[in-house]
Amino acid sequence: MHGRLVRISSVVLAGAVALTAPAVPARAAAPGDLRTDLDAILADPRLDGATVGAVVRDARTGAVRYSRGAAARVLPASNLKIYTSGAALSLLGAGYRFGTSVHARSVSGATVKGDLYLKGTGDPTMRAAEYDRLAAQVAAKGVERVEGDLVADDTWFDAVRTPSHWDPSDLQYYYAAPISALTVSPNDDFDAGSVNVTITPGAEGEPAKVALAPATDVVKIDDRAVTGPPGSPSTVAVNRAEGGDTIVVSGSYPAGAAPLTVLRTVRKPTMYAADVFRRALRAHGVRVGGTTERGRTPARAARLASRASMPLSRLTVPFLKLSNNMIAEILVKSIGRKARGRGSWDAGLPVIERYVRSLGVPAGRLEMADGSGLSRLDRTTAGDVGAVLASVRRQRWFPAWYRALPVAGDPDRMAGGTLASRMRGTPAAGNVHAKTGTLTGATALSGYVTDPSGRPLVFSVILNGYRGGAPKDIEDAIAIRLAGGTPSAAPRTARTAPRLECSWTKRC
Repeated sequence: MHGRLVRISSVVLAGAVALTAPAVPARAAAPGDLRTDLDAILADPRLDGATVGAVVRDARTGAVRYSRGAAARVLPASNLKIYTSGAALSLLGAGYRFGTSVHARSVSGATVKGDLYLKGTGDPTMRAAEYDRLAAQVAAKGVERVEGDLVADDTWFDAVRTPSHWDPSDLQYYYAAPISALTVSPNDDFDAGSVNVTITPGAEGEPAKVALAPATDVVKIDDRAVTGPPGSPSTVAVNRAEGGDTIVVSGSYPAGAAPLTVLRTVRKPTMYAADVFRRALRAHGVRVGGTTERGRTPARAARLASRASMPLSRLTVPFLKLSNNMIAEILVKSIGRKARGRGSWDAGLPVIERYVRSLGVPAGRLEMADGSGLSRLDRTTAGDVGAVLASVRRQRWFPAWYRALPVAGDPDRMAGGTLASRMRGTPAAGNVHAKTGTLTGATALSGYVTDPSGRPLVFSVILNGYRGGAPKDIEDAIAIRLAGGTPSAAPRTARTAPRLECSWTKRC
């Protein structure tokens, strides 16, 4: 813990969180007029010709303290997850859990007569270890042999894997993985639908070694990588062509270097999950005689094993802290399934939009093309984001949701999240709880801050069409000013800022 980090305390009162000011704000100043100071920050020449949306509200009364371009329709990037997460907690419930189960129509002694069914409802927390535990439950029932096939039932959701308007060049990267009701996460970040590709150097001049984790035959490896001289630069490239199942690893990786692991998406997430489960069954002594295929679980099949995920209130932490796109899209389909009986974007997105309108957002100003904010068709306004942030403070689930937002300057990855390295050593550190957002030409920061008098504020800053890289320092300067610092307190960020959320590039 850094000595200059300052935390705020939170007190739960009647379903809301009452924010208290830091006891000793670091580098606190006596700021001038709010409008003058924020106008000066937003006068940055990088914003010449840009679309600027900014609003500050009193969190208790909703009164607007500052507004500039608040009604302009902008691309919100990952700030859209504010809407998706709030709708999920309200419509699915904070205690909602995803279920994964194993079924059979007939079991005689140690043999499943017919097929064995693996049924999913979209659980993004299913890792290889969870599938192993399911297989252990099946084995514990005395099952040693399946006469028929292993049937992967992903019918809880539709078969549309990615929105048609996502950039095709993104689809091999884990932040744009395909969505299925049966999926595998390769890590504790729950990057569902992806696999770890690890490159290990051999002896100089020899091929580099490539391995997948979890192991699967659904993805093929074309290993063209060689081992370069010790200390030589890495030129390794890892690519999966759109529509293909082969990951090509090429280039040179230096001898003696530590293994390199990258994530790549799996085009057939359902079959990937079934393959991981089938391997787990084999490890526990359960042999499947037939093939693996997709299908539907019969209504009267008996349950042999089951697993429930953590509640949504806990899942919201990695979802928002790390800006996890796949969890967002899974929640959209889950909402559609619950509200309209169809696990699809077409069913879920209108339900979320209706929920957002119920919080005071006028019809016609919101357009949701996905739940994560990865789509460039998404539109909202900074004013509406601010209004929603003020409104959700009255929800029973708000304390858990507030804690799930990234915290400025907190180096703990599961506390600071996408704000872990920002605003350190300023009055905003440990004070600002906010959702970040970054796409090429779009950056956003919206959330909560307590001013030096102890008054909780809501703010939203969304910038589109600026010059150069994402001007995160402008967002930070506004948040620091609201926390009681001087407008110049924010360090400038590099002009070559990433075009995507730092968690999507694993830079947090």
